[in-house]
Amino acid sequence: MDYGFTTAAYVVAAVLFILSLGGLSGQESAKRAIWYGIVGMGLAVLATLLGPGAGNWLLSVVMIAIGGTVGWIVAKRVQMTEMPQLVAAMHSLVGLAAVFVGFNAQIELARVLRAKAEGVQVFHGFAAVLADKTPAEIAMLKIEVFLGIFIGAVTFTGSIVAFGKLAGKIDGKPKKLPGGHMLNAGALALSVLLGILYFTGVGPAILWLILITLLAFFIGYHLIMGIGGADMPVVVSMLNSYSGWAAAAIGFTLGNDLLIVVGALVGSSGAILSYIMCKAMNRNFVSVILGGFGGETGPAAEIEGEQVAIDADGVAAALNDADSVIIVPGYGMAVAQAQGAVSELTRKLRAAGKTVRFAIHPVAGRLPGHMNVLLAEAKVPYDIVLEMDEINEDFPSTDVVIVIGSNDIVNPAAQDDPNSPIAGMPVLEVWKAKQVFVSKRGQGTGYSGIENPLFFKDNTRMFYGDAKDSINKLLPMIE
Repeated sequence: MDYGFTTAAYVVAAVLFILSLGGLSGQESAKRAIWYGIVGMGLAVLATLLGPGAGNWLLSVVMIAIGGTVGWIVAKRVQMTEMPQLVAAMHSLVGLAAVFVGFNAQIELARVLRAKAEGVQVFHGFAAVLADKTPAEIAMLKIEVFLGIFIGAVTFTGSIVAFGKLAGKIDGKPKKLPGGHMLNAGALALSVLLGILYFTGVGPAILWLILITLLAFFIGYHLIMGIGGADMPVVVSMLNSYSGWAAAAIGFTLGNDLLIVVGALVGSSGAILSYIMCKAMNRNFVSVILGGFGGETGPAAEIEGEQVAIDADGVAAALNDADSVIIVPGYGMAVAQAQGAVSELTRKLRAAGKTVRFAIHPVAGRLPGHMNVLLAEAKVPYDIVLEMDEINEDFPSTDVVIVIGSNDIVNPAAQDDPNSPIAGMPVLEVWKAKQVFVSKRGQGTGYSGIENPLFFKDNTRMFYGDAKDSINKLLPMIE
């Protein structure tokens, strides 16, 4: 195959990836967007395997078959509730790939330079590409290798920690070693110094890269460990951006234009999404990138009163008397896999002539868009699923709000308590409705560990139990 075919295929694949990203912005176009991405990736892989300089086709096909089989098995087994940690795990693999590619590039570069010094001029594959590079291009390659390894290593350990926190295997509370941010700054400064030594050719290049990798591993670990559970949706988005830039660095190293484009798309879109989410949570974008939020604050305000429980009969009676209902889904709905029951409840309430809508906070769940996907899966009509800014002003005129497994996104402490870890974060003002029912498994503070004054308010009743079972109890009682 010639370069013309590969270039044309890469252009088509890039367009498909752009269409895929654009389509994911809407629920109705998301399925079509996924297919754009699948076709684009398939075309990209095919063009790379058949393009100039390609080889080892049997090994490539075997590896693709193994990877595809593992991916298929994992995708079939993973529940929607586990998608956030799966995404974090995928980010870690991108970061690790960048590290391996960087080391391979340095090993091949050293081999080519040694062979040329010995008068050997026969090279194949990637080595042939390196052999044609000028001294200026080799210097640029070293910068690309340094950036790819550093960003990839930070992404790898950061994503592993994010996976652990999302899966509940690591405590969600922010933790930092003595020295805090100064440790991160020191590790970064030392990495840059070692990068200069590597770039200038002073000392053993592989040793400098190994040390840079270890330092970057530490930075990724320490950055994400220092971020609290309430902010994990932003962390996942941030790591998505990091993985994109790591992929772009790989693209520069390998001289693959499509990988550069795709990495830039992922990196920039992840950064934009992180910025949007930071605004939604009243966080500083630079602070997010540096892992400097979600930490300790002053003593939280004391909460007075008690949590008053209610049974299914009481909730059903209120729903039957109500004219307007707003449902606020959260991660608890995902854990209980209650979206089907919630969809059926919505259908019955609407059939009874009631106005039913859903209020979605930008960071509901543990992944951007998590709740939207679950509701779409349960066939909840798109037009009644509204974002926070579209519905927040309607709570005072709403008869009943049902909160299903949410905590931070409906917490009035964000507005009332300056010492709260989520102080200043825009929230759904559900407490302004006439009646609020909170479906919750127990009296705990939830994943983020932040107490919620909403549960103690006079117009709030706690509907304890598994969300799916609780909603199913209501269904036969709706008239």
